[in-house]
Amino acid sequence: MENIKIIIQVIIALGIFNVWIVRLKKPSVYRGGESNNMESEFKAYGFKDSFMKFIGFSKLLLACLLLLGIWFPVLVDPSAFLMGCLMVGAIGVHVKINDSLIKSLPAFLMLSLCTAIIIL
Repeated sequence: MENIKIIIQVIIALGIFNVWIVRLKKPSVYRGGESNNMESEFKAYGFKDSFMKFIGFSKLLLACLLLLGIWFPVLVDPSAFLMGCLMVGAIGVHVKINDSLIKSLPAFLMLSLCTAIIIL
């Protein structure tokens, strides 16, 4: 069971690194509204640039903590819980601007994975 938990931690961390580092300035079918990068996506939600930076920093920090949790298990559950909270917020803003359900899919999958970590 611990191996499954570690695999999920790595999947979440890699997903966050992909979105917030690799694809930060690239378009995606999952971007909110008609956005073609992270900055325009946060503007579509009605947020300021500083909030985008705070959320990005928070998600990257939590992703790193999930990876550190492989060696320091005490970090895993709190990090997964906080990441899950951020994913609930992400789903909420997609709903707020009437995005199609497909745009909320990554956040829902991440929320599900965070929940699985806490349950396991």
